[in-house]
Amino acid sequence: MARTVGDFLVARLGEWGVRRMFGYPGDGINGVFGALHRASDKMEFIQARHEEMAAFMAAAYAKFSGELGVCIATSGPGATHLITGLYDARMDHQPVLAIVGQQARRALGGHYQQELDLAALFKDVASDFVQQASAPAQVRHLIDRAVRIALANRTVTAIILPNDLQEMPYEEPARKHGTVHSGPGYRPPRVFPHGDDLQAAADILNAGKKVAILVGAGALNATDEVIAVADRLQAGAAKALLGKAALPDDLPWVTGSIGLLGTEPSWNLMRDCDTLLMIGSGFPYSEFLPEEGRARGVQIDINPDMLSLRYPMELNLTGDAAETLRALLPLLQENPDRSWRQTIQKDVAAWWKTLDERANVDANPINPQRVVSELSPRLPTNAVVTCDSGSCANWYARDLKMRRGVKASLSGGLASMGAAVPYAIAAKFAHPDRPVVGLVGDGAMQMNNLAEMITVAKYWKDWANPTFVICVFNNQDLNQVTWEQRVMEGDPKFQASQSIPDVAYHKFAELIGLRGIFVDHPDRLGAAWEEALTAECPVILEVKTDPEVPPLPPHITFEQMRNLTSALMTGDTHAGGVIAGTFRQLFAGILSRR
Repeated sequence: MARTVGDFLVARLGEWGVRRMFGYPGDGINGVFGALHRASDKMEFIQARHEEMAAFMAAAYAKFSGELGVCIATSGPGATHLITGLYDARMDHQPVLAIVGQQARRALGGHYQQELDLAALFKDVASDFVQQASAPAQVRHLIDRAVRIALANRTVTAIILPNDLQEMPYEEPARKHGTVHSGPGYRPPRVFPHGDDLQAAADILNAGKKVAILVGAGALNATDEVIAVADRLQAGAAKALLGKAALPDDLPWVTGSIGLLGTEPSWNLMRDCDTLLMIGSGFPYSEFLPEEGRARGVQIDINPDMLSLRYPMELNLTGDAAETLRALLPLLQENPDRSWRQTIQKDVAAWWKTLDERANVDANPINPQRVVSELSPRLPTNAVVTCDSGSCANWYARDLKMRRGVKASLSGGLASMGAAVPYAIAAKFAHPDRPVVGLVGDGAMQMNNLAEMITVAKYWKDWANPTFVICVFNNQDLNQVTWEQRVMEGDPKFQASQSIPDVAYHKFAELIGLRGIFVDHPDRLGAAWEEALTAECPVILEVKTDPEVPPLPPHITFEQMRNLTSALMTGDTHAGGVIAGTFRQLFAGILSRR
């Protein structure tokens, strides 16, 4: 059989180091799937239940492996389904290649079935490179450019392949005018600031008496360097959500997450600092950063378009976080004044005590904070943790104590529901020997994550370590939005939009051959986590949680209190529970500070 365009595509991706793809089949991409079958000993295909989930898997695979993520789908609806997961990759700066089918070239423009203008569809999400192939000899440079651009720019690219082209004999480009002869291979360069800029940054930081550091995903591979700089400057450090794993929480000067899902010590750190060092973060909420003009600023980011975007920095350094910090460290002076850091450490110690008090406050039936606080001491040191968007992200952000060696992520810039289980699956394919834990709300579980547990059932026996736990917070409420309606809009809970059915998630696990554990009493939580983490197959741990436990922001404004009061006074059917839950949480915090 002649080597087809599909065969060439699979082989060329292999030359680039790609070893697996996530996706779903269809007749618009059959030519490539035939090639995948013929090359199954060299290229692994992971079959998701839905193309959107495949794109989430590709994004998460890029995050957890550091390699290119690849997803594949058929024409028409297969291609459109990829979009949400691809936006997740783009907004979190992950290298992902989407390969999509298209109808036959001779039919294009004829209003044919499943014929969409895919180049236009992908033009925004894959704006750096999206091209439709029209001839076999063109495919070589399309693959090479798509992969190289995705890796170099840490972004999404897309290749569109008409189905008739996929099965044509592959032709190398002729050595003639009008052809392109490309080759594979890419190694990231050293991105490094100028020496005089490093000295200027050091001068600013050395002059600071109250230095605050904010780390994001760009600092995930610079843990040692951040610690060294923070110790030299006697600084405190807060973490943006995507940078949660950048610093372990057992360091007493690490204030935890920042923002609406953040901590009070992080709020205080930013409010009181005189100097801000931001490292690899696109944290979007400027109101949680120092007031403009109150602090001098230095920012390090490998992407120039992220510099001085959230706070008007005095100096911007374009460079890799670890490389830049290593060069900066010798220029920094040892700060002899320990008072600022001592204040931070006292604040952090009191906050962890507050969180412990809040997690152990009675609820009906289980306080969702306690679900995560019981996980923290039991979390294996080499675990990978994923989380969905929604109220569970509050408890992940605040209550999960990160230890060194743990990887963790979620849908950050896009903040999409439905990412936790596909993220967890991708984590297992990136690190099959590591335990994986996903935290998911019942809304996301019903939206699409239940179906992806079937994917888990299909593949888990191939994983070196079977530990795979999905913890479902079952409160029968789209809880994060319910609280946003109350606090941000002053509206009572809208039952028609917010209440969701009660589903026996643990029984679904048993139905598909996995393990199900159900907890509806707080005293069983610790034992349930231990049972789940030592099980010999994947587990759905379903916990009945109280929707009226408020995800309190680190700083409550007058407007927020006014809106909440308005919501409760205008017909919120859960007003009694909300008042009681809020009072218990606030009271617990006051007691711990005393």
